[in-house]
Amino acid sequence: MTSSSDRTGAVDEVGVTRSYEIRTYGCQMNVHDSERLSGLLEDAGYVRAPEGAAEGEADIVVFNTCAVRENADNKLYGNLGRLAPMKSKRPGMQIAVGGCLAQKDRDTIVKRAPWVDVVFGTHNIGKLPVLLERARVQEEAQVEIAESLEAFPSTLPTRRESAYAAWVSISVGCNNTCTFCIVPALRGKEKDRRTGDILAEIEALVAEGVSEITLLGQNVNAYGSDIGDREAFSKLLRACGRIEGLERVRFTSPHPRDFTDDVIAAMAETPNVMPQLHMPLQSGSDTVLKAMRRSYRQERFLGIIEKVRAAMPDAAISTDIIVGFPGETEEDFEQTMHVVREARFANAFTFQYSKRPGTPAATMDGQIPKEVVQARYERLVALQEEISWEENKKQVGRVVDVMVAEGEGRKDGSTQRLSGRAPDNRLVHFAKPDEDVRPGDVVTVEITYAAPHHLLAEGPAKAVRRTRAGDAWEKRNAAAAAKPAGVMLGIPTIGAPAPSAAPAPAGCGDSCG
Repeated sequence: MTSSSDRTGAVDEVGVTRSYEIRTYGCQMNVHDSERLSGLLEDAGYVRAPEGAAEGEADIVVFNTCAVRENADNKLYGNLGRLAPMKSKRPGMQIAVGGCLAQKDRDTIVKRAPWVDVVFGTHNIGKLPVLLERARVQEEAQVEIAESLEAFPSTLPTRRESAYAAWVSISVGCNNTCTFCIVPALRGKEKDRRTGDILAEIEALVAEGVSEITLLGQNVNAYGSDIGDREAFSKLLRACGRIEGLERVRFTSPHPRDFTDDVIAAMAETPNVMPQLHMPLQSGSDTVLKAMRRSYRQERFLGIIEKVRAAMPDAAISTDIIVGFPGETEEDFEQTMHVVREARFANAFTFQYSKRPGTPAATMDGQIPKEVVQARYERLVALQEEISWEENKKQVGRVVDVMVAEGEGRKDGSTQRLSGRAPDNRLVHFAKPDEDVRPGDVVTVEITYAAPHHLLAEGPAKAVRRTRAGDAWEKRNAAAAAKPAGVMLGIPTIGAPAPSAAPAPAGCGDSCG
């Protein structure tokens, strides 16, 4: 636990607790890291800035950055520039920059934005409270970038965004050398957690009321490479199946190279492992896959899809695809379209290739003109939209158990509906039952209508099951409502914060997998 001497930076001279805001960019790994950063700050005595607070109102603003996109640095410096005049009017305000871009740019951030107080990397997020306090006392910027992992993210305090669903990191880093990706250089080589530590964390989460967990890794199914056990991931899935009270298990993002038959068997034979798979394709062309240094080819990828469908006929499969990789010909692109038609993905996260400074692909010959990339992208999106709609129409008439979610349905208030995820992770909007239903509870409904990106259940609910996860959500909200606000005397105490929408499990785009 944090000592009282460590917490003094969280309270100003008149005893008002200082607030923080975290802005997250990038993949699920960054989202997970931000939950840890929130936990660290709250453990140190800070409080989260209120929902809807004006820009610059928080006392501490933390940017958890991504270096995957070409314009990531421009976006960061633009945001930092807008905060500069606000900070000049509020001498006690602090700004911190962490994540992949901080790991990559290091001292450059302070040179370009000298009003930044703290720069920290992907390997030492646990140091943020200490660095903020040091910057405040010494009145100078603190730049600390660790070259290797200091503490596994999941061992740090956390402020989870959801009371009923949680990320569980099983590995960090990546051993692949994809030519479009800078993540391995910033997150380092893959490092696996001990299986016992992972299961202990999951059991602790379930004891708190969590009913759904998502196993997280840059290449999640490469888990076990540290110890040379190729079946370690499938064993982990089966072990999750033995945890009482854990209703849903998902994982993201696997790599086709490491997707073995024992993983398919574990998915099919473990009841709480959901019939959902996110499998990054990136390209359907063997030539382009070779240029990307992806260690599989079209035949291998489609073979995995075929085996998954044979074992789990109702599985929903999603993917990531990059359009316009250097050297991609029209024939190469048609091979991608072919795989999309054959695989019949439930949905796809599609990206136009953009240069990432520091990656081999950024200096390759054959960079594709923007207008060509755009035209191919539009053709791919149109095809996938058509397939997504056709696949969703097959769901009409099915009866599914929907775990009620928070923040998934933007129009729920006006339509008198609730929203949640089916076991295969499809988004379902359904008529609000007569009885009280909370996020984390499970409602059984019949699908009556399909759109490309969601399903509707317009009839009355067939069943409502109140769950421990719903109890946890209710308890968290009650604690948040009872939490005192304003000026505090002595060491501040932090109540359970109000929840916000949990991110839906999805692929981490073209940054990994």
